[in-house]
Amino acid sequence: MGINNRILETVVYYFFYLISLLPLRLLYLLADIECFFVKDVIRYRRGIVRRNLVSSFPEKDLREIKVIEKRFYHWFCDYFFETIKLLSISEEELRRRFTIVNNDLVADSLTKGQNVAAILGHYCNWEWLSCVGIELPDNCVTGMIYHPLRNKAFDDLFRRIRSRERHAVAIPKKDILRHLIDYRRRGIPNIFGYISDQGPKWENIHLWLPFLNHPETPVFTGGEKIMRKMHNKVVYVEMSRPHRGYYTCTYRLLADDAATLPENEITRRFFRHLEATIRREPAYYLWTHNRWKRTKEEFDRRFTIVHGKVVEKR
Repeated sequence: MGINNRILETVVYYFFYLISLLPLRLLYLLADIECFFVKDVIRYRRGIVRRNLVSSFPEKDLREIKVIEKRFYHWFCDYFFETIKLLSISEEELRRRFTIVNNDLVADSLTKGQNVAAILGHYCNWEWLSCVGIELPDNCVTGMIYHPLRNKAFDDLFRRIRSRERHAVAIPKKDILRHLIDYRRRGIPNIFGYISDQGPKWENIHLWLPFLNHPETPVFTGGEKIMRKMHNKVVYVEMSRPHRGYYTCTYRLLADDAATLPENEITRRFFRHLEATIRREPAYYLWTHNRWKRTKEEFDRRFTIVHGKVVEKR
C-alpha cells in the first residue's frame, strides 16, 4: 500500500508539473474553460455560494449578487491554475507578480529576535504568499500552517508547493506548537502564516463574532492562543489583486506582542480587517465554504462549557 501511494504521489506530481510548464496566458485560457464547467455544468457548490453572498450583502440586489458570483468563479478557477504554476515558476517571475508592502515590519522584528505571526483569510491567492521569498535573516524559517488533505497524493503535492522557497516549511496545525517551541529553544527566528477564517467544529467553538452581516459567527481562537504563548508580533495580511496574474500583500500591524492584548482581541481585530478587505472586492473570497452552517442557537441547545471545554449536554 505504501509503494502504491508513493507511485500515485509521483504520478500526480509530474502530471501537474507538466501542466505548470505552460505559460500563464495559456493556463488562464484553461481556467476560463474550467470556469464554464465548474459554474454552469457541474454547478459546484452554487447553492452555498449564492446563499453566502445573499446573506452577507443584503443591500445588493440579485443582479449585483450574480455579477460577484460570476467573478468569484472566474477567480476560483484562476486560483487553481495559479497554484499549479508554482511547481515551475521562477522566483524572479513570482516576485514580479507578487508585491509585498511593509516587508520591513516583518524583517526588522525577525532581525531583532522577535518572531512573527501573519494572520490571513482565504482571500486572493494565499498559496502564492507562502511561496514568495522575502528578505529574511539567513537562519530564518517561514512557513504555512495547514490542515492535511485526506487524499495523500494531493496532500503531498500541496506540501511540495508550500515548501518550494528555501526558507519555507509546511507544518500540520496539530504539530505547530511543538515546532515553534523547538525553534525558540534553538534560537531560530520564524514567521508563520495562520489562515484563521475556517469554521471550527462544535468542540472548538469558544467565541462568536459578527462577520459579514451575520451577528454570531463561530471563529477559531486556537491560533491566537499560540501567538500569545509565543509573544509573537502579529500582522494582518491584506491582499489585493490589481490585475489578473498579479497580487499585492500589505502587512498591517495588529500587535507588537500578542500577549499584551486582552484575550480574543487579536481574533476580533483580524475579523474586522478581513471583513473590510472582502467588502472592498468580494469576488476574491472563498465563498464555496459553508461558513455559517453552525448556529449559536443550536450550540446553546446541544453544548455547554465545562472548565473551558465544550461538552455535549446529556
